[in-house]
Amino acid sequence: MTDVQHEAENRSIAQLEEEGDIAADYIEELLDICDLDGDIDIDARNGRAYVSVNAGEGANLNLLSKPETVSALQELTRLAVQTKTGVFSRLILDIGGSRDARRNELADLVNRAVERLEAGAAEAALPPMSSYERKLVHDLVSERGFHSESRGEGADRHTVITRGA
Repeated sequence: MTDVQHEAENRSIAQLEEEGDIAADYIEELLDICDLDGDIDIDARNGRAYVSVNAGEGANLNLLSKPETVSALQELTRLAVQTKTGVFSRLILDIGGSRDARRNELADLVNRAVERLEAGAAEAALPPMSSYERKLVHDLVSERGFHSESRGEGADRHTVITRGA
């Protein structure tokens, strides 16, 4: 872990709120450029700033809420925050409930993997995913009383679920 990443993990609530404010300004400008309406909520929890963009009926946020688009916008937003603060940002961006939808997809993957283990498999490997998604999977697996670990490097890094020790 680099010094910049270590510093990011020890951010105060005030620093996380500042990250959220910078990110919200960046996203608000993007929405203006795209001529999209959205309400931006900022939260700080678990050592991360969370920025959510939601819209009422009739707004067309689905253009931006595709998982690949959200991931790309999250990286751009993190860079904008890092440029202003000088510190690596671990903020999480959600657009139109995309993170909740992905969490539900990951829960389905974990459920199917647990079914394979309960049917006798020694382990169940999930496809490669981002570090944030792997963290969600680890939490879901733990809630089910199973063990998980990340294996592989770079774009091939994935989660393997076992019955545990």
